Amino acid sequence: MTAQASFSNYIDTHAEAFIKRLGEAVAIQSISSDARRRQDVIVMGNWLNGQLHQLGVETKLVDLGTHEMQGQTLQLPPAIIGRLGSDPAKKTVLVYGHYDVQPALKSDGWDTDPFTLVVDEDSGRLIGRGSTDDKGPILGWLNVIEAHKNLGIAMPVNMRFCFEGMEESGSEGLDECIEEEVKKGKEGWFDGVDCVCISDNYWQNTRTPALTYGLRGIAYFSINVSGPGQDLHSGLFGRTVHEPMTDLIKLMSKLVNHNGNILIPGIDEMIPRPDDDELKLYQVMDYTTADIEQAAGGKVALSEDKTVVLMGRMREPSLSLHGIQGAFSDPGCKTVIPAKVGGKFSIRLVPPQTPEKITPLVNAYLESEFAKFNSKNKMQVEYLHGGKPWVADVKHWNFEAAKKAIEAVYKKTPDYTREGGSIPVTLTFAESLGVNVLLLPMGRADDGAHSTNEKLDRTNFIQGSKVLGTYLYEVAAAA
Repeated sequence: MTAQASFSNYIDTHAEAFIKRLGEAVAIQSISSDARRRQDVIVMGNWLNGQLHQLGVETKLVDLGTHEMQGQTLQLPPAIIGRLGSDPAKKTVLVYGHYDVQPALKSDGWDTDPFTLVVDEDSGRLIGRGSTDDKGPILGWLNVIEAHKNLGIAMPVNMRFCFEGMEESGSEGLDECIEEEVKKGKEGWFDGVDCVCISDNYWQNTRTPALTYGLRGIAYFSINVSGPGQDLHSGLFGRTVHEPMTDLIKLMSKLVNHNGNILIPGIDEMIPRPDDDELKLYQVMDYTTADIEQAAGGKVALSEDKTVVLMGRMREPSLSLHGIQGAFSDPGCKTVIPAKVGGKFSIRLVPPQTPEKITPLVNAYLESEFAKFNSKNKMQVEYLHGGKPWVADVKHWNFEAAKKAIEAVYKKTPDYTREGGSIPVTLTFAESLGVNVLLLPMGRADDGAHSTNEKLDRTNFIQGSKVLGTYLYEVAAAA
């Protein structure tokens, strides 16, 4: 039996032990956005560090300092940097993951305790917060290392690791940590990295594995409109004053139309049209408009043409309206005129767009439109946060290795996808290390990563672990 076949067999025969370890990880309530759970995030980081040590991985816990959250000064969870192997004849793969999770309460609508991994024997679902995002994928790498260690088989590549505990809360301190490590050159832990693999996303559907080669960036804004010195009684002041809410609603209606077209001049026009090779990626993808409508929970797709829908999700910018701050939203019939309101919206960006290029266009357009109102209210556009988009070369040997691994394990050719979400560290790795970065998903589209009843299918956890290990073998064999 070959080393690769032995490794794969080990994954199958130790599946229950791997699921038990996932249960241990899920039980740690590592919610990075809740100040009350900060110590739990640190406990999770220490647990993961201990697991890596047991498997022979040399690690370094990086102190990322402190930050302000919910009125407190909190210690940031450590970044875990690790290395396994230093054979100059082997390629070196850097893997990234995060050990923090989204908030979850049973009262949110969960059918089970979010922090007790439940194995549904009938469906094969492994239900628990963090099972698919991102504890399951991280432990997939540990499964691979354990198999090789216990079988006495040498790893096919050198490995480097970067695991963090703040991804769900902005990855504070991580970019600086990566950039500082890269600056150390041969003295740094990332010296000699040939490629990066991230498993922190999902298949496009529930049927076909995927490889992700692009992520949209984001620019998030608030339109703040104010006028009166305090909230006013609509019976006393209605039709006597310029109302901030009226101005805001009118302004927000001028950002995007009902077909999703962005109305701010210059934004849609910034994007080059797809060539034939790119169009083919969308045309052959195992995807239908029924998939998007099933995920959305209603027949609301903008088009019946799957290529149009896929490009709208992956390679076109989008503008979404998110809410109005300061407006009355409680049950009942309050008749107030708000004195100050803020309308939140974001633009998902694709290359060559960046927040720096988009923001002046947004400001100029909204100021011009507001001036047409001749309103006595005041309007201010506030840029809140953002991140750049990322696109990789799908013809690189890194992607070819991942494709061969998926075909070997799942007997299917993967879809090549660009995701609408943002993982800013992807671009940090690409720019800092100057190497190819790919996203190799473990979970499915219906995993509910940030929702209730988050799950990872047992088959995806076990087969996905095989894919990760097989990918390393294919990287080693790549020219």
